[in-house]
Amino acid sequence: MSEPISVLVADDQALLRGSFRALIETAPGLSVVGEAADGAEAVKLAHSLRPDVVLMDVRMPVMDGIEATRRVRADTEVRVLILTMFDLDAYVFAALRAGAAGFLLKDTPPAELLAAVHVVASGEALLAPSVTRRLIEEFARRPEPGRPLPRRLDGVTEREREVLALVGKGLSNNEIADHLRLSLATVKTYVGRLLAKLHARDRAQLVIVAYETGLVP
Repeated sequence: MSEPISVLVADDQALLRGSFRALIETAPGLSVVGEAADGAEAVKLAHSLRPDVVLMDVRMPVMDGIEATRRVRADTEVRVLILTMFDLDAYVFAALRAGAAGFLLKDTPPAELLAAVHVVASGEALLAPSVTRRLIEEFARRPEPGRPLPRRLDGVTEREREVLALVGKGLSNNEIADHLRLSLATVKTYVGRLLAKLHARDRAQLVIVAYETGLVP
């Protein structure tokens, strides 16, 4: 029997932490290994406990979820799933830049939240929901002060650009395979090549590249 997916819950509201813990621990294949009330504690516990996934709030005292995500991802393989309210769009995009695997709104139905933990733990990015596309479309147009120019796509083939554009639109590998009439294995190969060529940590960062380089208008 495989080990359950370990989850660290980081939120400054004790009631929400307790609710998330209760939900996760009733689900088969998932286990809560710790709780953090602020970003600094989340970073400390992520390094000591090495959970598979951190469920990370954005607005927390001491250290916000964005900086906490950046520090967790800097030297661990721990995956971060951001939880936010809809009015935190800019923070969410910054969190994706910091290395988050994706995000959910706090009013996400329980079944979808549990499914999202499994998706993120498997190494995928949670980027399919239409709300994600709206957020990325909006904030990819807003360059940060001093941010370098978008990376060029030198060395990326025409077919790889097609795949990258579809990743940027939030399509899954299966959807891309159907759209381009390719096998799933071929699509996975293209995505792997894109990750290597663009020095992207994960699928979330490929989405950012697709917008920054204009592949997705």
